[in-house]
Amino acid sequence: MAAPRAFRPFAHREYRVLIAALAVSIFGSGMWAVAMVYQVLALDGGPLELSLVAASMSVGLTAFVLAGGVAADRIPQRRLIIAVEAVNLASVGTVAVLAALGWLAIWHIAVAAFALGVGAAFFFPAYSAILPRILPPEDLLAANGMEGTLRPMLQQAAGPAAAGLVVAALSPPHAVAGVAACHVIAFIALNFLSRPAPDGEPAADGGPIAVARPSILHELREGIAYTVRTPWLLWTLLWACFSVLFMMGPIEVLLPFVVRDQLGGDSAVFGLALATMGVASAAASLVTASFRLPRRYLTLMVAVWGVGSIPLVFVGLMDAFWQLAGALAVLGASWSFGTVIWGTLLQRRVPPHLLGRVSSLDFFVSLAFMPVSMALAGPLAEVLPLWLIFVVAGGVCPIMALVAIVAARMPSDELAHPLDRALQDGGGVEALNEDVAESPER
Repeated sequence: MAAPRAFRPFAHREYRVLIAALAVSIFGSGMWAVAMVYQVLALDGGPLELSLVAASMSVGLTAFVLAGGVAADRIPQRRLIIAVEAVNLASVGTVAVLAALGWLAIWHIAVAAFALGVGAAFFFPAYSAILPRILPPEDLLAANGMEGTLRPMLQQAAGPAAAGLVVAALSPPHAVAGVAACHVIAFIALNFLSRPAPDGEPAADGGPIAVARPSILHELREGIAYTVRTPWLLWTLLWACFSVLFMMGPIEVLLPFVVRDQLGGDSAVFGLALATMGVASAAASLVTASFRLPRRYLTLMVAVWGVGSIPLVFVGLMDAFWQLAGALAVLGASWSFGTVIWGTLLQRRVPPHLLGRVSSLDFFVSLAFMPVSMALAGPLAEVLPLWLIFVVAGGVCPIMALVAIVAARMPSDELAHPLDRALQDGGGVEALNEDVAESPER
């Protein structure tokens, strides 16, 4: 009996090793989010110190994510991912040892957070680039869906919950030690990934080459140029810019006031609302992974993103928890549905030697506009009613989705580049590669 589509990637040993290490690592990241807070508080830190530590991680991530994309296209991804996990282990392990010895200071935690941010900047492009090398094209959607399922469950729910229990039962240093243990396990697991054959290592992945590589700046410009001249990439990223700018601030900054002022709820109600969004996100990722990539993959992806943001229009007018929970569930599900498809499209339509750079550009867009959106949300709420801000946030995104679909000519593009046609007709990977090679965007 054939395995369900969502679990087919587990038939491949390399994927089993990679996803096991990833699961443990992101569980540790979820623990760190809580352990770090209480470790700072245990050192008599306040909001300023917490902001410093959180900002250190964001700065490391933002400053190095484009370099991480270049590295993923120059260095073997296996080597890069293992190196990132080694940095994570060294950073958190140092904090754990210093805490155990009583020598820990807040600046130590800030430095470790910065290192974790830099590690994440190099990890995500490398992870995206390695999947097409260890899985056949027809399993990439399921692999991205599995990651989309595990991440909210482990990083947003199980990891923080475990750290909270350890802090309550023992102490913050014990929770930090637990994070370090997760990175030990992940590092050991990643070393079981098979080494690529020396003769088969593509030059673009950092294998042996006879000529000098272009400069890092040249390679970065190459990735940007490819994105700009590829309509479906460019317009999807433009839509992402608008969605992050208009939606993230209201959701992250203003939603707690909706819960307090309109629903009469407290922090528990707010947490439950976000949990609903996370559960819907994980479920949608798993469901998306269970089916084939849709024939109208571009149009459907952007349309679902746009339509899924419409419930935000009504958030500022809601007065019942079930209404807010339903709106956030729709939003989380639509985001995950589109994100799983988006990650798969990058891996199947972007040339392998550019995949790391294009993935890092995608990540950079979200990072760059998220703090801007959060910085604007508070001042806007001082001069505009909440309902109006949410109406604009939920109304702009569907309009931009329609603009992106039309401007990039997505319906005709996806018909000209059917990703599952070759596989369904029995042509296999070779036929698919021939179809990709003939694409005018190459």
